[in-house]
Amino acid sequence: MADKFDDKMERLVSLCKRRGFVFPSSEIYGGLNSCWDYGPLGAELKRNIKTFWWDAMTNRRDDIEGLDAAILMHPKVWETSGHVEGFTDPMIDCKVCKARFRDDELEDKSKCPRCGNKDSFTEPRNFNLMFKTFMGPLEDETAVVYLRPETAQGIYVNFLNVKNASRQKVPFGIAQIGKAFRNEITPGNFIFRTREFEQMEMQYFINPKEDEKWFEYWKGQRWQWYIDLGINPSKLRWHEHGPNDLAHYAKAAYDIEYEYPFGWKELEGVHNRTDFDLSRHQEATGKKQIYRDDATGESFVPYIIETSAGCDRTVLTVLVDAYNEDDSRGEKSAVLKFNPKIAPLKAAVLPLVKKDGMPEIATKIYTELKKRFKVFYDEGGSIGRRYARMDEAGCPFCITIDGQTLEDETVTIRDRDSMEQTRHKIAELMDFVSQRVG
Repeated sequence: MADKFDDKMERLVSLCKRRGFVFPSSEIYGGLNSCWDYGPLGAELKRNIKTFWWDAMTNRRDDIEGLDAAILMHPKVWETSGHVEGFTDPMIDCKVCKARFRDDELEDKSKCPRCGNKDSFTEPRNFNLMFKTFMGPLEDETAVVYLRPETAQGIYVNFLNVKNASRQKVPFGIAQIGKAFRNEITPGNFIFRTREFEQMEMQYFINPKEDEKWFEYWKGQRWQWYIDLGINPSKLRWHEHGPNDLAHYAKAAYDIEYEYPFGWKELEGVHNRTDFDLSRHQEATGKKQIYRDDATGESFVPYIIETSAGCDRTVLTVLVDAYNEDDSRGEKSAVLKFNPKIAPLKAAVLPLVKKDGMPEIATKIYTELKKRFKVFYDEGGSIGRRYARMDEAGCPFCITIDGQTLEDETVTIRDRDSMEQTRHKIAELMDFVSQRVG
């Protein structure tokens, strides 16, 4: 299905390429559909978002452990989880233009949205989304392995390993950030749906008797995380999966949705997966996935509350939410109003002119600040043009060295959002930036 971009989205995509947030993958060869490369600013933004998530999920909690499981897993993992048999989407093709669509996403199936021909679709057929590859020298069925379509299974098969190594007691969680791969039929909407993507998932293991309590708890935690990230709450909403929409493993499921320029779409899922996953792996391997509560003597296979977020979707959400066009900065001047905590550049150091010792002072300030922060030095062009460049990059603070600096060792700090300028001592700069971006 064609992307439903509006003009604002087109301008954001253009800015992302021009300023080095996101590039089309293999662009000099014509690109590869739905694959994207993160440029200098995009790589910093994505890393900052992952750090923000990891801190919230592991560093600030005593009940969640981190994991980094392998992308390639024993193929029987995916048979047990149901992915080999059931991880499919219904696919139809247009007989005329050969365009391919997901049957369940087409609103009007009477004509092809690509070429307009009527009654030109094939019958729906199931298409497995997993990428296959081969391990070892032979390319036959005995050597088939899969690129993981989700990171969750790596957590489930390590439940006992993590529990025993960390000496955690239920309830506790395992968090992971990692790559996953899905051979999507209709990827698109920039980095919203891609075939290679990164997930930020946490699986929380609980007593089955407490599933409703922990499900509501994690709904609240995950909603608040997006508010802390700086997302406009009026652009967020909950979507409950009805009985006919629930996945086969789920007792309850809610999505946090965001209002993108192309409509309300899923940003993160919070699911009560019951004991489905651990029970299936226990049955397939004969390895008991049972937890014994020493305090009560009770034994059970834990239920799992899953929080599953797409890192790339979160990057897109942050970009869309931060993107503004401000006429007061110039005609259709763009500014990315990132939360300073995740902004790719924390500050810019700008000598007003390239003389009178200003570049030397600016360089000294820049060298000191970059010991702790990602900062940028720019002495090219008018100061107004340099401010505009930093607004487009989402840099929250511009530090300008001017004539008064030579007299009293103060500098001007311009705030990206308000454009207000205040003077501060050079000796105070490290604390100023640290208090606002830490």
